[in-house]
Amino acid sequence: MAALRPKGPLVSLAPALLPSVQTLPGRTIVLEKLEPKHAEDIFSVTGGTEASRAALWDYMAEEPFSDLETLKANIASKSKSTDPYFYAIIDRREDQPTFGKAVGHISLMRIVPDHLNIEIGHVMYSSVLQRTTGATEAVYLLAQHSFHDLGYRRLEWKCHSMNEPSRRAALRLGFTFEGIFRQHMIVKGRSRDTAWFSILKDEWDASLKSAMEKWLDVGNFKEDGSQIKSLQDLRAEQKS
Repeated sequence: MAALRPKGPLVSLAPALLPSVQTLPGRTIVLEKLEPKHAEDIFSVTGGTEASRAALWDYMAEEPFSDLETLKANIASKSKSTDPYFYAIIDRREDQPTFGKAVGHISLMRIVPDHLNIEIGHVMYSSVLQRTTGATEAVYLLAQHSFHDLGYRRLEWKCHSMNEPSRRAALRLGFTFEGIFRQHMIVKGRSRDTAWFSILKDEWDASLKSAMEKWLDVGNFKEDGSQIKSLQDLRAEQKS
């Protein structure tokens, strides 16, 4: 008789849900479905010919947007997409000139309800949003929404292997590095190796969610806006 070979554990899980029109409110930002009305706000912080803004698009699928009308058409197309499903990132900081305006966009993509697998991607953080509490809060809102509202069990993060800021961000946020997919894509005529990261729902529920909520809490920030405890330190405390 042939020996039984390992096949992995049996699971009986209902398919996850697809993202739908739903606003996800946070303390410093709000995620709402991307619409054409957000185009002018997004162009004002990501568009034009300035070198610093053009650099925002280095690792994106699109080239920089030098004129508003082209970006309007791009945002209109994105707003109709169901996969990726795009969100506008709205600034809730009342002391900022961008209060109430879109300062970037982000998406849920490669959505596979039957396998309970979903990815965060198309992350466009303007300089107004980079290195702010809102940059972290946007990922928190999508992770919590994916795991607990939509029912997914695996959340992925992928980026160009040369995109060091994105790779550092994934690790800081608690994603586990899974490896490099070599010669995975050709983007803008260039060969791209892709770095893969993931968070599992069990990991999120066990410690990552709580650590991120403690980091995001207003009590974790000084009057000047600097953090008291880092996200990495809070995760370490969860494990001790």
